Amino acid sequence: MDRAIYDRMAEIDAEHWWFAARRRIVSALIRDQVPLKPDAEILEVGAGTGSNLTMLQGMGHVDAIEPDARARALASRRAGIHVEGGMLPDRVHLEDGHYDLILLLDVLEHIGDDHGSLRVLRGKLRPGGRMVLTVPAAPWMWSAHDVAHHHKRRYTARTLRAAFDAGGLHVRHMSYFNTLLYPLIAAARIAGRLRHREGSDEAMPSPLVNRVLERVFAAERHWVTRGTLPFGVSLLAVVEPAPR
Repeated sequence: MDRAIYDRMAEIDAEHWWFAARRRIVSALIRDQVPLKPDAEILEVGAGTGSNLTMLQGMGHVDAIEPDARARALASRRAGIHVEGGMLPDRVHLEDGHYDLILLLDVLEHIGDDHGSLRVLRGKLRPGGRMVLTVPAAPWMWSAHDVAHHHKRRYTARTLRAAFDAGGLHVRHMSYFNTLLYPLIAAARIAGRLRHREGSDEAMPSPLVNRVLERVFAAERHWVTRGTLPFGVSLLAVVEPAPR
């Protein structure tokens, strides 16, 4: 991503409604879908500025990799761990068969070879290990936000499942999410196109609006951790190695 994007994320990702609600949803998803022992080995791939690491440290021992040096340094300070450099699919120097849980939270869409990257990470899982992923959905929503964040694609349930199949992974659970706010976000994207001016998705709303949006979005954790939603701005999935 552009340097300005990382800097802006570092300023807002602790409080912004989207980041805060996604952490609550992912935390609930892990609790419901990933059996972890207290000494679980956890890896976050593409840790960014480290806003998820403290949450994960409450679940086990956490490693992390992040290709951007400045974001990596901030993540290391935030979490009190050494965040490694690395980039999928070819520059991930981690032990095979080591991790009980691997997370890619809005990372896969940045990678040209998503299939190959999933195959690499499959090899890092222990027997019984699982991966938790989130990605942007609804390709028709492609916007200046995707360009600024250097996205390669937005997924549908079909294309994401195909990527898992190619990566040797079996889907245990998958659902769209960010569904309740979908009409609002869709309207904003359409309005931006009609005006030929798309706003920043990283804009910090007023404290009241931020609290309301977080509560609405985070409420979806009660549905998507076990059930499914038929559409949404994003997709989440829990996968495991497919039998060879």
